[in-house]
Amino acid sequence: MTRTEKVSSGGKYEEIVGYSRAVKAGNQIFVSGTGSVDPARRNAGRNEVYVQSTEALKTIDEALRKLGGSLEDVVRTRVFVRADANWKLVAKAHKEAFAKTRPASTWLVGTFLDPNILVEIEADAVLS
Repeated sequence: MTRTEKVSSGGKYEEIVGYSRAVKAGNQIFVSGTGSVDPARRNAGRNEVYVQSTEALKTIDEALRKLGGSLEDVVRTRVFVRADANWKLVAKAHKEAFAKTRPASTWLVGTFLDPNILVEIEADAVLS
């Protein structure tokens, strides 16, 4: 399968680590772990896990739309939650975004490169 397109969201770790926010290969889109960033590329919703979750999902949706998809095309998510964050608020944001499509999902507890990040979300989408 050939990579056809890739997009960046301008997040600082994309350049440091050397990855794309999302890559389209055929009719599939793979979105990297996405934290919460505001337009100035700084962490949004400091210490507010629900805000961080909704902002991460907005960034994922923007990346998907740039590649011809949307949240409705997501078939799998992976959600990484910091151990001291309220996972139920992350679940609330996830359910709001995916209530109709209900993708497969895995949830893990971990730590992040940036100590201000409380949640990070990956998504895989398949286009019709």
